[in-house]
Amino acid sequence: MNKPLVEIRDLRMHFKLSSGSFRRKTRVVKAVDDVSFDILAGETLAVVGESGCGKSTITRALLRIYEPTAGSMVYHHKDGPVDLATLGEAELAPHRQDIRLVFQDPQGSLNPRLPVVDIIGEVLKVNGLASGKDLREKVAELMRRVGLRPETMHRYPHAFSGGERQRIGIARALACNPKLLIADEAVSALDVSVQAQTINLLKDLQAEFGLTYLFVSHDLSVVQHISDRIAVMYVGNLVEIASTDDMFERPLHPYTEALFSAVPVPDPDLRDASARVRLPGEVADPSNVPSGCPFHPRCRFATAVCASDKPPLIPKAEGRRAVACHHADDLELAGVFDTLRHTS
Repeated sequence: MNKPLVEIRDLRMHFKLSSGSFRRKTRVVKAVDDVSFDILAGETLAVVGESGCGKSTITRALLRIYEPTAGSMVYHHKDGPVDLATLGEAELAPHRQDIRLVFQDPQGSLNPRLPVVDIIGEVLKVNGLASGKDLREKVAELMRRVGLRPETMHRYPHAFSGGERQRIGIARALACNPKLLIADEAVSALDVSVQAQTINLLKDLQAEFGLTYLFVSHDLSVVQHISDRIAVMYVGNLVEIASTDDMFERPLHPYTEALFSAVPVPDPDLRDASARVRLPGEVADPSNVPSGCPFHPRCRFATAVCASDKPPLIPKAEGRRAVACHHADDLELAGVFDTLRHTS
């Protein structure tokens, strides 16, 4: 198994919101609450869950766009481990080149007033990596690497398709030769055929440059094709983490089972509708998280201990996966392929 590139431990990201007359009422939104996991060097770790579960908040804390409330984020730099959660702005600067972000919206993330040569070249210039003729040559090489023609570098973003604009965003992220690339819903705004091309490009780049990906997505079909491991979030909590194959074959947490039972199947005749797990109620409010296990009000297996005690994330299967559920050892949950009708 590869060594961790980043070790996240007990990460909290809490936001205080004020309301009422003179903003006297204060509530705390627990967007991320005591989350711990490793991102292994060279892997693609996908983070999945419903909207508002804390996926993007983790990436923003890792990039230090948000100041973490508590916890550590140890990045194993070539010169030794550093805790990104404790570094000042000046100390963070060299590490920002190693951890880069590909945005969700390829239209909104590119400056419409700049040509591509300046959009990509700005990263090289700001970080002191190139200037003048050398800069244009490096921009041309980056464009070739992502499948764009270098002669189009003087065009503006509006002259490119959505898929091409996302390739520009990927080229910009690659400009600093990063170690970790964070893709936050990077293909969700693209057509299905373009999604496939972009995923293939990301996999090719990973093999070529030894990149590590943190891939945030709500699309489990995409996650199945690109990820090595999957981390499942629910209301700011990490409830399960396992290899992609293990997760799809046999989830250990009831929420994972329900989430994965909604994976679309191209042929509706193959889907066993009776196997779909439909959860009662609504997703919990992160400013008023239920006691004990945050999922227990919606869980059909919940008992008294689930309402009173929050389950820790416990390693299973000789450490190859982990789950936060009091009854994980006693449950036989259905995998994705168990929900398909068997046909001759």
